[in-house]
Amino acid sequence: MVDFAGFDMPVEYGSILAEHRAVRSRAGLFDVSHMGEVRLRGRDAVALAQRLFTNEVASMEPGRVRYGMLCLPDGGVVDDATLYRVADDELLFCINAANIADDLAWMREVHAGSGLDCELIDESESTALLAIQGPEARAITDPLVDGEAPRPRRWRFAAARIGGIPVWLSRTGYTGEDGYEIYAPATRAAELWDRLLEAGKERLEPCGLGARDTLRTEAGLALSGHELDRSTNPLAAGLERFVDLERDFVGRDALAAVRERGPRRTLAGLLLEGRAVARTGAPIHTPAGDGVVTSGTFGPSVERSIAIGYVPADAPGPGQRVEVTVRTRRIVCERVRLPFYSRKS
Repeated sequence: MVDFAGFDMPVEYGSILAEHRAVRSRAGLFDVSHMGEVRLRGRDAVALAQRLFTNEVASMEPGRVRYGMLCLPDGGVVDDATLYRVADDELLFCINAANIADDLAWMREVHAGSGLDCELIDESESTALLAIQGPEARAITDPLVDGEAPRPRRWRFAAARIGGIPVWLSRTGYTGEDGYEIYAPATRAAELWDRLLEAGKERLEPCGLGARDTLRTEAGLALSGHELDRSTNPLAAGLERFVDLERDFVGRDALAAVRERGPRRTLAGLLLEGRAVARTGAPIHTPAGDGVVTSGTFGPSVERSIAIGYVPADAPGPGQRVEVTVRTRRIVCERVRLPFYSRKS
């Protein structure tokens, strides 16, 4: 157990490697209730979400989920988030645990200056979130759902009940695998956890922060505080597809200027020679100048040491060689396109 954003969190239940492999081959269960939830409700809820969020909001139908960023006027990332369209006048942001206070302060500042009529409600303490991920995740979960509740498609969610517990089944995740993120009342979280584990039996492994990090790194998914922060813009992070520059939002003009001139640095995937692991902060050396590793680990599914980091925009591209310093040694790397791993079916 370790401290993570003020929460006691498990790094592993037994073995990071076993948990990682369970998610890739069967299914894994994560307690991610540390994540924050902020509800927007009222006549102008959509207009405020449009102002806050880089991705397009107005065209979302109830039951849809989208990924995007909250940005500063200079284009820096306050946080990345998933946004849920609950109703015509209601949405919910899922935000990162370490950023809850800062995100709320930023949302409230934008709201106060907007003149828009809606409520902004912090539901982080009352909301639990469990993620069941892997090729067998839905087969384990679906029979537990009461009645004929719909099973959502990818990037959609649906209200349901599991053993009488009211939940949202969200067809999203942070592992590179299919599955659900399940929202529930915090008071029923332990009961829901036990029901899922009992249903999964030998097919389902409880998983901690260690496997969550190796899985998301293999899948090339950004982590707030590593690949994304207030000094980094979404275009440098390779997330332009989640930025709608055709409408106004906080940071839009700055990001349009970045797109016009091109980002000064870009996010790169690195395959290291040998077993040495490049940790966060390790220098990356290229003919165009130095960069920095933002995440690094051993990737069990690709059986290679992998790293993600920022390099100058004109550094050698995918297929070319660069170097990274691990402790005092320079290790040769091949630059590759992200992700390192993606499920083929």
